[in-house]
Amino acid sequence: MSNKRTNTRAMVECALMIAVGTVLAQIKLFTMPYGGSVTLVSSLPFILVSFRHGTKWGLFTGFANSLLQMLTGFYMPPAGTLTAVAGSVLLDYILAFMSLGLACAFSKPFKNRIIGVAVGSSAAFFLRLLCSISAGALLWGSYQSYYEWAVGLSVWEYSIIYNASYMIPEMIITTVAAVLVASLAPDFFKKQ
Repeated sequence: MSNKRTNTRAMVECALMIAVGTVLAQIKLFTMPYGGSVTLVSSLPFILVSFRHGTKWGLFTGFANSLLQMLTGFYMPPAGTLTAVAGSVLLDYILAFMSLGLACAFSKPFKNRIIGVAVGSSAAFFLRLLCSISAGALLWGSYQSYYEWAVGLSVWEYSIIYNASYMIPEMIITTVAAVLVASLAPDFFKKQ
């Protein structure tokens, strides 16, 4: 297959995965009061892109998705300064969604494909969680005062608890779904 045809196919698949991910992101199983939710495997399409087309396409698709996510639901940080907005754009959107494109890179050391998919998906999601924790502590810490349970916690402790409460269930659901797809339909994870 020619390189031009391969790139066209990858672009079309990436566009389709962004569309599927956007639809799945609207199916919320649980929503946190100040941002964040558990969705119906809305990150799985981006993990699939990473495995099918590699890190470069995974990062590109995550970046394109981050722009779309900002258009459909950007939250302005409480400080509202240019620095806070830039930090939110970078941590809550760009880096967070691009991190999913690294799933295939984390799977490389594993010869067993299913274990690689599980580790790659979880590790990429963990990076996304770190982005959310950093954004929560650096930009959204003022919301801590709205929670009685958070009184006395450091802003980092608050951010870890708040973000882990929805990101860990999302990570588990997505990783289980990725493993099921890789087991039942391995061609979806086959490198193109």
